[in-house]
Amino acid sequence: MEKKQKRQMTRKIELPQGVSAALDGRLIKLKGHGREIQRELEASLDAEISDSCIILKSRKPNQIGKKKIGSYEAHIHNMLSGILQGHKYTLKICSGHFPMNVSVAGNKLLVKNLLGEKVPRAMEFSKSAKVTIEGEIIHVESTDKEIAGQVAAEIEQLTRRPGFDTRVFQDGIYITNKDGKDIK
Repeated sequence: MEKKQKRQMTRKIELPQGVSAALDGRLIKLKGHGREIQRELEASLDAEISDSCIILKSRKPNQIGKKKIGSYEAHIHNMLSGILQGHKYTLKICSGHFPMNVSVAGNKLLVKNLLGEKVPRAMEFSKSAKVTIEGEIIHVESTDKEIAGQVAAEIEQLTRRPGFDTRVFQDGIYITNKDGKDIK
């Protein structure tokens, strides 16, 4: 009896016009529209760049290899959407008891007078993220979806009050929109 040879699994991802890709060892770099983003591949995956497309290959043609290819395909699609339009998260400042003052200077966010606290709360965020404040709305923008989401989560956690009843003490900063999806 002859053994059946398993096929190698591949996925082809087309690059939009104006976007170029480069492969440096395990690092995939995408450039276009004045933006640049990069991500490192896992050791069990191979990638090739040819004719304005990225080809992902799995060394192991099993279910785990298929899942890894699917995950990295999703990561590359997120990278492409970050280059084309960017990722935007929206947060809302809610202050019912005391007027809260939120400001941004460089890559530092400062929250003053949260529930009457005398010491301001501060956090530093990634330089690749852009944070702007318009009244009671905070916008977080980045080409990398993971960085935008992490900065938004850190801002939300900055105003967290453990041990307090959230039904009564609703003051804080809360995520209202995750990259085009409203949170209700």
